Amino acid sequence: MSNKKEIYWRIGLAYLMLIIFSLAILWKVFYLQNVQGAYYRSLADSITTKYATIDAERGNIYSHDGRLLATSLPRFEIRIDFKADGLKKDSFRVHVDSLSIRLANFFKDKNSNDYKRMLVSARQRGERYFLLKKNISYTQLLALKTFPILRDGQFKGGLIVVQDNRREYPFKLLAKRTIGYVRDNNVQPIGLETKFNNDLTGNPGKRLMQKVSGGEFIPLNDKNEIEPENGKDIITTIDINLQDVAEDALMKALIANKADHGCCVVMDVKTGAIRAMANLGKETNGAYTEKYNYAVGESHEPGSTFKLASMLALLEDGYISLDDTVDLEMGVHQYWTQTMRDAERNPYRRVNVVSAFAHSSNVGISMLINNHYYNNPEKYLQHLRRLGLDKKLGIEVPGEQDPYIKSTSDKTFTRYSLPWMSVGYEVRVSPLQILSLYNAVANGGKEMKPYLVQSIDEYGKPIRQYEPEVRIQKICSEKTLHALKILLKAVADSGTAKGLKSPNYTFAGKTGTAQIANEKNGYANKIYQSSFVGYFPAEYPLYSCIVVVNNPSNGDYYGAKVAGPVFKEIADKVFASEIDIHPSLATLKDDTAAMPQIKAGYKADVNAVLNKLNVKEKGSQDAAWLSVATGKNDMMLAAKATEAEAGIVPDVKGMGLRNALYLLENSGLKVNVVGAGSVASQSIAAGTRVNKGESISINLTMN
Repeated sequence: MSNKKEIYWRIGLAYLMLIIFSLAILWKVFYLQNVQGAYYRSLADSITTKYATIDAERGNIYSHDGRLLATSLPRFEIRIDFKADGLKKDSFRVHVDSLSIRLANFFKDKNSNDYKRMLVSARQRGERYFLLKKNISYTQLLALKTFPILRDGQFKGGLIVVQDNRREYPFKLLAKRTIGYVRDNNVQPIGLETKFNNDLTGNPGKRLMQKVSGGEFIPLNDKNEIEPENGKDIITTIDINLQDVAEDALMKALIANKADHGCCVVMDVKTGAIRAMANLGKETNGAYTEKYNYAVGESHEPGSTFKLASMLALLEDGYISLDDTVDLEMGVHQYWTQTMRDAERNPYRRVNVVSAFAHSSNVGISMLINNHYYNNPEKYLQHLRRLGLDKKLGIEVPGEQDPYIKSTSDKTFTRYSLPWMSVGYEVRVSPLQILSLYNAVANGGKEMKPYLVQSIDEYGKPIRQYEPEVRIQKICSEKTLHALKILLKAVADSGTAKGLKSPNYTFAGKTGTAQIANEKNGYANKIYQSSFVGYFPAEYPLYSCIVVVNNPSNGDYYGAKVAGPVFKEIADKVFASEIDIHPSLATLKDDTAAMPQIKAGYKADVNAVLNKLNVKEKGSQDAAWLSVATGKNDMMLAAKATEAEAGIVPDVKGMGLRNALYLLENSGLKVNVVGAGSVASQSIAAGTRVNKGESISINLTMN
């Protein structure tokens, strides 16, 4: 019995020991979690480190003349580690008032008492990554580093500086789609920022970070372990002045014509460098912004600007000459069950090829193509392919669409295709592709690849340069090229673009008016596209330019009236600002270069100039006032109407300002002067009876 009790006693003791041991374990767990937990968690945090990636400063984007188009400006967050080893309690208490006063005076968003309460509270909570200010500029950062406590740096003052780079565009919306952007919020990247992202981004650095209570990571050191390597700079071909002019002119045209969208591209003829690329589309609120790169990414039926390719094919194959004629059939022709019409019904029947092209006759051009290529349409299509119209240009900005030139093997190729393709329908090409073709004509037949980037620089020195690249060495023979230039000049001189003529320079080009089809309703919605493409000056081209305006809805939709004025405004401003566009003696014809230009004027003055230059003169020597016509080897003099003819408005055309003012004011007229040089026109015709005190305007131009 005693043995049995002893066994029970031992079992009970064992159970008791187990219960005590279990209670001890539970107590220890409770103690570690609730009493010493904070300490051990802090200890664990203190030994948790990682390397954080430090983004490099993104490279800049410049215009071709060195003006900044895009740059990265540093912005900073100011944080404080209130448990920094060097930030002692006494030091904090002594300087917190002065720090609060400096912060209040500097930012002016809180008073000093508010700042003090905020800092003291954060100190009491033991915050290790307290956000003091964000979005601080570099100059503000320098100032903050002089404030009490903060001036002691990271280890003594708890100062933590976090840098972030923000992309800025000094010219705001100028060339926005061309420059582009790269964002992190699932926005589709666009433009040069995307194409050259790797070059612009650079190589990131490394910084050792330590995890602190609250799960935040703070820098272990005030310097990076591996410094980031900044991105490279992109030097574009963009000319800021031309870009500004192009966008402004396009904007005015879109507003005036209540259009949906439009684009404008200006290209350097010799190199293919794009000097301006403007793209504007209407937002829901009616404002126009750069919302899409229409010049590159929108392929439409171009309409009449495509006729240049058709004329090239006809001339190159020897089917026509410029003296040949074609029957325009009063602007209406029936192709089986479809009717081809000219944009405007005209009174002409048979005209020469130059006139048919200059007046943009759909009937004339389509009949020439259909008559000569109907039995072999592939021969015509081969010309289009040799011009590269079926291939992408490979421009640097993303989004270029595939062009579409039909093949005879396509299911959609019918007997109607040839005449309609010849005038710019049943094909799809971008505005930039059309411009490249016209630029090739201006460039002596050599087609250049359009490009937007001329170099990639590192620390101000080019490490990669992009030279002009020939896309097609010769688009046609010299004979055909000469004929094409005559055709394009005729459009400006006597054709659909004659209203755009300038007295200061010449240009050549082609108007275009196309009806745009959509997938749902075809051509039923009557959506028009107005365009103009050409180059200037015509004799020694420097720039080519295309303007496309989509869906003008204010009454006009013809290319000359809607798109043409944009081209003219750009050319006018280029002529006014660039000396290279003015003709030199070497470029003038022999008969004008051989003899000086002499203004009309008083007989004694004219004769003095002629004698000094040893120039022969012919004509009237009796009149007191003379006009002067320049010949190859002599000057023809003629009498001018003068003040001697009482009560008659004198003829002052060709005179300098001084003589013109003398005659007009002595006739009793008040004179308004516009321009400089010699008088080109006068608002009241010579020989008209003078009304004393009446105003007359004279326009002067440089000869």
